[in-house]
Amino acid sequence: MALEDLLERLFQGDRRALARLITYVESRTADVPEIMRRIHPRLGRAAVIGVTGPPGAGKSTLADKLIAGLRERGKTVGVVAIDPSSPFTNGAVLGDRIRMQDHALDPGVFIRSLATRGSHGGLTKSTREVIRLFDAFGKDVILVETVGVGQTELDVMGIADTVVIVLVPEAGDSVQAMKAGLMEIADVFVVNKADR
Repeated sequence: MALEDLLERLFQGDRRALARLITYVESRTADVPEIMRRIHPRLGRAAVIGVTGPPGAGKSTLADKLIAGLRERGKTVGVVAIDPSSPFTNGAVLGDRIRMQDHALDPGVFIRSLATRGSHGGLTKSTREVIRLFDAFGKDVILVETVGVGQTELDVMGIADTVVIVLVPEAGDSVQAMKAGLMEIADVFVVNKADR
């Protein structure tokens, strides 16, 4: 299918066109600059929320609950779920979406998993472009769930309007909290698993 047709279908709300264009962007095809140029006039309407934190803190579970709450309010949601790639095989499980299964058949929700493929900082090389495609598609809110991160993976602050950091109670003492890094970029702190 020609790029022109895909873009026209994207602007009409065609989910298959969105999926195909995300694949183009992920594959870093020669069409990416033209795609970004063509969608640029349609950008700037979506709110972008970055959900980040250490592995196992509950980012996917929180994202699932956020999706449900946003849908109850009539908002459409795009989800970019980023999973780590194996340093040995370069494969990825892309398991974050398992916790979001309740939304799989909801036409108001589009979930796309991306593998880091060697990228650092909690995002992928194509995250910014995928967010732009969701925005041009007309999503009201775009959730970006980063790969589990440490203190220095701060890339999410460059792509999100609001940064939510999910932490667990045993994440450290007061000295750890004073250190520079991840905790400095949060707009919202979520302390999860407080019952442990």
